[in-house]
Amino acid sequence: MWRLKDDLSAEEKENVKQGIKTGLEGLAGRIPGLISITVNVDGRLDSSNADVMLDSTFTDEAALKAYAVHPEHVAVADGKVRPYTCLRTCLDYEIN
Repeated sequence: MWRLKDDLSAEEKENVKQGIKTGLEGLAGRIPGLISITVNVDGRLDSSNADVMLDSTFTDEAALKAYAVHPEHVAVADGKVRPYTCLRTCLDYEIN
């Protein structure tokens, strides 16, 4: 999950959220081991402390690690996520 920078206007935040969603969801079918990827940007309640949530599933931990450094993922992260976010929270877990 990410929180967007406070100095972005409401319109900028909406554009950034859509860019993150389009960029990350566009990786579906392009990275080995990535089973599913969804970016949630709508329906945020006032009680939330994040603006964007990434929900992704991989075949295994090795696929997750490979995704993290895959050039297409890095390009999206460097171009659409990192410049506009001030906080990242992550929970990686294994389903048994």
